Amino acid sequence: MLQLGAKVPDFEANSTHGPVKLSNYKGKWLIVFSHPADFTPVCSTEFAGFAERFDEFDKRGVQLIGVSIDSVYSHIAWVRDIEKNFNVKVKFPVVADLDQKVARLFGMVHEPMAVTAAVRCVFFIDPELTLRAMIYYPLSCGRNIDEIVRVVDALQLNVKAGVATPANWRPGDDVIIPAPVTQQAAEERAKDGSLKVTEWYLSRKPAPK
Repeated sequence: MLQLGAKVPDFEANSTHGPVKLSNYKGKWLIVFSHPADFTPVCSTEFAGFAERFDEFDKRGVQLIGVSIDSVYSHIAWVRDIEKNFNVKVKFPVVADLDQKVARLFGMVHEPMAVTAAVRCVFFIDPELTLRAMIYYPLSCGRNIDEIVRVVDALQLNVKAGVATPANWRPGDDVIIPAPVTQQAAEERAKDGSLKVTEWYLSRKPAPK
């Protein structure tokens, strides 16, 4: 099973954009996401949602990669169908994984749910190919693209500034400073007038620009 903070396994597969090798994207943020099957209703709305927000991911330096246990021909036909019915352009590759090699490698197939389809997984991978976050959804529940963008923003801010983000954080909200790890530092933190100190272990400040 993939673990947060560990390197993700490399893979090479065919896609709607030709051969894809994960390690070739080193240096970029990645979102690798699976869907149960082509030509299904919930998946179609999700793909349209990712396509509509493509430019937002792109300006954050994030490469989207879709994966499902379908052929590249099925993917091509389905992408064309989505573009026609939702009036969007699908600009990211969709990996063909008929042998379930990628799905099994990333733990996308949860057999209590289905043995021939991947559940809805989202893997957030940093430029060093380290897994930073992952979210799983059942087959019946479509993903919230707003939340996926929000997680990207939070992760990138954490890497850039070494801060954490509180519950329901949005860009522009205050961020959390890591808690002190010594008694002396805790005493100093409690008196720090430059921060919004609730308690010695909970302090906020404006988000870095």
